[in-house]
Amino acid sequence: MQVIEISEPLDLQKIPNEDVVLAMGFFDGVHRGHQAVIQRAKQIAAQRHLKLAIMTFDRFPKIYFRNIDPQAVKYVTPLKQRLKRFEQQGIEIAYVARFDEAMAKLAPQYFVDHFMVDLHAKVVVAGFDYTYGKPNVANMATLPQFAQGRFDVVTVDRQVLNAEKIGTTQIKTALDQGKIEKVNQLLGYRFSFPGKVVHGEARGRKLGFPTLNIQPAKDQWIPGIGVYAVRVKVDDQWYQGMCSVSHNETFGNNPLTIEINLFDFSQMIYGQEVEVEWDQYLRVPVKFESVDQLIAQLKQDQTDTQEYFAKDFK
Repeated sequence: MQVIEISEPLDLQKIPNEDVVLAMGFFDGVHRGHQAVIQRAKQIAAQRHLKLAIMTFDRFPKIYFRNIDPQAVKYVTPLKQRLKRFEQQGIEIAYVARFDEAMAKLAPQYFVDHFMVDLHAKVVVAGFDYTYGKPNVANMATLPQFAQGRFDVVTVDRQVLNAEKIGTTQIKTALDQGKIEKVNQLLGYRFSFPGKVVHGEARGRKLGFPTLNIQPAKDQWIPGIGVYAVRVKVDDQWYQGMCSVSHNETFGNNPLTIEINLFDFSQMIYGQEVEVEWDQYLRVPVKFESVDQLIAQLKQDQTDTQEYFAKDFK
């Protein structure tokens, strides 16, 4: 997949001189709804013998419209992970547009002229709620007017699961609540993200449950506080384990940590990047009255996790 960074004003020399079917959207999560857009674009590209392209932004556009601190924004799939998902979906060209003040001020017609037509789009495919300016003016219903016959417009309807819209907001809410099974259903794949293994307090090792302390990207949305069954990919091999997202309440008021006890794993991998896959919520964290109580619960968590992977993991 060719990744091309673009910005306003558009540098036409960066744009391959070939017609494309262009999927448009921010695509945070690359969930089932987004996949429907991409797959529809892929079908059309195959039918018309055109390249399959996509355009996303490097940051959340509403940062500029809602006066949000960019450092406070977190994503289900930060840009690097979004690009990885795009490639898995068969995208051939990924345009990453810098969303800054210049981009935010563009009029709808200008945006269409330069960030659709100038990307050589012969078909633009997007979800029913895609906008490229003020929603009441620049929406999918009005896009054919701005297109002026230069490209076709295909709108993908709302995607639902159990009568609920499939959307990034719903996924973030489910993550906060620890509803990993729902998250994975909405995504259409198992939620995962990379993280660096860092030094912790070594409490787990002293308790007989050594842990990997994971530091995700600063803009990564993580599951809510709780204990989870997870898998971790280390050097292209997956290991099963149990994970605690907590403040280590038994040992006082501490910063939030992601600590994973892997089964059948004893390597020292500080500084290495691993991938954490979230599979099942087990329980809420508890402040124990004694270390012995904590150890007993950890043994039970290990049993519950192993039983989950033996029976329910598919």
